[in-house]
Amino acid sequence: MRALWFCIPAYGHTNPTIEVVRELTRRGHEVRYYSFEEFREKIEGAGAQFVPCDSYLPPIDAKVEGRLRKVSTTEMSVQSFRTVANLDPLVSADIASWRPDVVVTDSACFWGKLAAAKHGLPWVCSTTTFAFNQQSSKYMRHSAAELADIIFGLPRLNREIRKLRPLGYQVKSALDIVSNKPDDNTIVYTSRTFQPCSETFDEAHYRFVGPSVRDVPPREKDGRPLVYASLGTVINDHPDFYRTLIDALRDTNADLLISCGKAFDPAQLGELPSNVRVEQYVDQMDVLSRTSLFVTHCGMNSASEGMWMGVPELLFPLTGEQRAVARRVAEVGAGVALEERVARDAAALRKAVVAALADERLREGASRMREDLRSCSGPAGAADFIEQVARVS
Repeated sequence: MRALWFCIPAYGHTNPTIEVVRELTRRGHEVRYYSFEEFREKIEGAGAQFVPCDSYLPPIDAKVEGRLRKVSTTEMSVQSFRTVANLDPLVSADIASWRPDVVVTDSACFWGKLAAAKHGLPWVCSTTTFAFNQQSSKYMRHSAAELADIIFGLPRLNREIRKLRPLGYQVKSALDIVSNKPDDNTIVYTSRTFQPCSETFDEAHYRFVGPSVRDVPPREKDGRPLVYASLGTVINDHPDFYRTLIDALRDTNADLLISCGKAFDPAQLGELPSNVRVEQYVDQMDVLSRTSLFVTHCGMNSASEGMWMGVPELLFPLTGEQRAVARRVAEVGAGVALEERVARDAAALRKAVVAALADERLREGASRMREDLRSCSGPAGAADFIEQVARVS
């Protein structure tokens, strides 16, 4: 079997696919993976052929970069449509010569989905967040600014869509590309338990395989509890929140580790208390193996990794998608929401952290989800499904 794989330039969308690719190549299948240079080592390490797409991304100025950093749905969609056009000659020629049996494409990767449709190839949607349909999309709670971005961006999106039609791409709307259809063959990297409205997704077309993560044995949590905080890899430039969290846990019987990413220099936070450490990057799974409480932005991967390790979570989402994940983590009892007003007040934040550390029901909920996620079929189940789609088609 030959599988043509596409993904956007994002760790949270790429990382869950690596073990699935490794499983496919272990079985003797060929995988050709369209991605970006920062992921080359991981992809080639999993046994796939790597195709770099960096030079096909549209050039952007500082203004556009600022909108992308703020996760503007309109700007991301505009750039994605332009990337479709830029990649079209390369992808079309590759499909004609290599003749793949199946396309596997990230749910947010327009150029993968549209290539499969244009060339009439069977395809599998790789969904690293929730599967979203009319029912489950109600979990998305957009802010006023996010809604305004979507509404006022429609004319720009329509202009980009019209440019694609002469190239053979019949696009109705950006929403039509992103949303899951009932008969889309889809891998979802979570469990049916955690998926909102899971009863609305049939078992024939939707395979809930659980998180694709590197497992680490949990360590004994003796002595001082460790509070680990991370706001992910995209919109993590929140020094005010980190300062408040540091002040909240100053002089407490707990250690604090913050992973702040590369958005700013940790030195900006000044001299740190003896029980606080700030790093730009950490081995998150290793840290979670000894963590008592995870303060998270609720990116799907981070929330899943916390639950995989049975760690209670303090939920601080920053986008509509993250708010959907946070809502579900709270519903299954594995986390508790951190209100924005609390996140701005050191005394209130300290009280919230202390309460979460002492909450036995929270630990029980996290433990239940640990067992639930680990009961899923994992990368082997995802590979089985991809083989099935290719074989049937």
